[in-house]
Amino acid sequence: MISTERIVVVSGLVTAAVVVAVTSVVASGGRVGAAERAVFEAVNGLPDALHGPMWVLQLMGVTGTAVVVALVAAWRRRYRLAVALVALVPAKLLAERAVLKVLVHRERPGTTVPHADLRDAAPTGLSFPSGHAIIAFGIATLLTPFLGRWGRVTVWTLAVLNNVSRVYLGAHNPLDVACGAAVGVILGCALTWLVVRDAGPRTTREVQGSASPPERRPPR
Repeated sequence: MISTERIVVVSGLVTAAVVVAVTSVVASGGRVGAAERAVFEAVNGLPDALHGPMWVLQLMGVTGTAVVVALVAAWRRRYRLAVALVALVPAKLLAERAVLKVLVHRERPGTTVPHADLRDAAPTGLSFPSGHAIIAFGIATLLTPFLGRWGRVTVWTLAVLNNVSRVYLGAHNPLDVACGAAVGVILGCALTWLVVRDAGPRTTREVQGSASPPERRPPR
């Protein structure tokens, strides 16, 4: 019988793959459609007072964050998780630069959206997909099996806010971060399957079973 957990993972992978395919096709023309532009302008037009917090939130998507989290995982003796987090960086570079940026050529909002408010963001350069989104969602996916409910809520909320911050700063359009998030989920699931599988915390039943005293036999 297929476990509920496996169904959730497979469903997530299928959904992420569909998101990558759809966003890639839509963005392949190099233009930003009216609906996407409306979303960009709504986020990019938020008050300047949010500049500082948004700049901090986007740091979750830098490659160095994956390395820092890997060091923490190694310190906590989660060595497989640490290896997977480090491997996320070259996997991200491969998926982003050797595949998607080769297939889809779309410039940053400074070129594709008139009057975009650029806050410490480059005005030119290929922007599809968002590398920050790949790292942020890859980290969230890899950490999920090791966290409790509130830990999971925290890392996924931070990943979403990372995407919002990249649009707010004027570095990416919405489809850029949507595709990047989906790629991050795919890479995170793949690395979990290849590297981290069976390395997560034990269940309560297993812990109780290992902690129970050995069975005593009555004397003969």
